[in-house]
Amino acid sequence: MIRTEELLLNVGPQHPSTHGVLRIVVKLDGEVITEATPVIGYLHRGTEKLAESLNYTQIIPYTDRMDYVSAMTNNYVLVHAVEKMMGIEVPERAEFLRLIVMELQRIASHLVWWGTYLLDLGALSPFLFAFKEREMIIDLFNELCGARLTYNYMRVGGVKWDAPPGWIDKVRDFVPYMEKQLKEYERLVSGNEIFLARVKGIGKYDAETAIAYGLSGANLRCTGVKWDLRKNEPYSLYDRFEFDVPVGTNGDCYDRYMIRFEEMRQSLRILKQAVEQFPSSGETMGKVPRAIRPPAGETYVRIESPRGEIGCHIVSKGKAEPYRLKFRRPSFMNLQILPKLLVGETMTNLIAILGGVDIVLGEVDC
Repeated sequence: MIRTEELLLNVGPQHPSTHGVLRIVVKLDGEVITEATPVIGYLHRGTEKLAESLNYTQIIPYTDRMDYVSAMTNNYVLVHAVEKMMGIEVPERAEFLRLIVMELQRIASHLVWWGTYLLDLGALSPFLFAFKEREMIIDLFNELCGARLTYNYMRVGGVKWDAPPGWIDKVRDFVPYMEKQLKEYERLVSGNEIFLARVKGIGKYDAETAIAYGLSGANLRCTGVKWDLRKNEPYSLYDRFEFDVPVGTNGDCYDRYMIRFEEMRQSLRILKQAVEQFPSSGETMGKVPRAIRPPAGETYVRIESPRGEIGCHIVSKGKAEPYRLKFRRPSFMNLQILPKLLVGETMTNLIAILGGVDIVLGEVDC
């Protein structure tokens, strides 16, 4: 009989495959994980507490730095919550611009995930291809708002400024190009036998477990639960567009991969409709008071970010600063299932499972 001693191993916090400063303390029996404990907090910046001393416009740049891979979506959930409290009507042209940048952001976010996930699994080429296409989206954002990562573009009542001449045409041209690239990505990776061996049947859970852990996004839909806030609780202009909500059946890493891949196609489908319906003229800011002071009370709004349901809960005392501000961060919620998934797995599968969850530590350590 072979006797082994328990080994305590730190994975991270400084390691590329932890996708930020995440530390996972694992107990090993040989190569098999018997216990896994995620340790967070290395990136904590106190965003929610800082917001109590800032006016609502000043908070917007802080939302950029939560999920910095999907900053436009974070901008939106905050301003949408304030607009709901104040009853502000957003002009149609501004809402179109918001929706377009959010769907471009969804594609850019999934490209980062796709490239880095394949890098985690040992493939270099997909990472280079993904960042080439992402750079095209970043260039569009740079032209629109003058920034490449933290955009500070949205405002309560609309957007910071209008799209420059020809910008919508560039988005229109990007759609068919990206559709072609996705086909190439699929040929490169999706049928690769080494890739399939690393993800099929790995990190499985069922719908009941996903709901019990409060999972959302691809981490929920991989179990067959068809839940996407753009469809189930439409906000912005999403009820005007036709698109599908991809779901899986097995709840494994492969299903989560395929769902995010298909989501990029559906985002392109939305963009194609949005640029055709884009208003030729109109305002980009609604009628907003000089001092933004939501009435006393509280509200909670939620939207579908690339990582799942992101929510914003505001408690107001009628002042220019929120009394309390709380974000429901999908990366933080989705991370909770990790200890359950890792028990009984090998160290190599740890990397595949963690990457498949798709977390951003800025959002975990809000």
